[in-house]
Amino acid sequence: MPAALPRPAALIFDLDGTLVDTAPDLARATNELRQHHTLPALDYDVIRAEVSHGGSALVTLALGHELDHPEHASERTRLLEFYARDVAAHSVLFPGYDALIEVCERAGLPWGIVTNKPRQFAEPLIAALELTPGCLLCADDLPVKKPHPEPLWEAARCLGVDASECWYLGDHDRDMQAARAAGMLAVAVRYGYVREGDDVDAWPADVWFDTSEEVINAALRAADLR
Repeated sequence: MPAALPRPAALIFDLDGTLVDTAPDLARATNELRQHHTLPALDYDVIRAEVSHGGSALVTLALGHELDHPEHASERTRLLEFYARDVAAHSVLFPGYDALIEVCERAGLPWGIVTNKPRQFAEPLIAALELTPGCLLCADDLPVKKPHPEPLWEAARCLGVDASECWYLGDHDRDMQAARAAGMLAVAVRYGYVREGDDVDAWPADVWFDTSEEVINAALRAADLR
């Protein structure tokens, strides 16, 4: 990690696996899909590693249906229906982010969320967690989504800051690609939903952190909020 990181004009987060631990509810929905087909439940850790790859990946994991399977789309719809019943039953902020957000809001440091999660799931989740980001960009808000940089640029515009002065935090290679393309500091978190065998160190990040506590300490130090 660099000795000193640039002062952020804003902190922008990926949602699932970076800011919020949503895997418990997505695992519940995945195993409900398995149960619907009279299949035994999968281990939580197996499902957790697939969460960042979206609903289609969870359908493939649950049923073995690849994208070209004739029932893949209908099973994905079923999975999302199970998930939508309660998107925040067990989802929580990763440790310490509630305190970081409180400090940022008190100090006037803008923060936002850019996610590839559809808005119909992101909005109720954020509302249930009583989060009030300065901006929320979801998968269906623009014609493109991450790894395209446009959602990150739009978030910076919404927050009234220069993209080059923002930090973008994420737990996936596409997050780092988007951050780099947008000119933001690309902050990779290793505690997120990473598949076994994924080489996190090969992502095009500027800095890597193992825990949310490390992220928080670095952000507070860089923003001179300690």
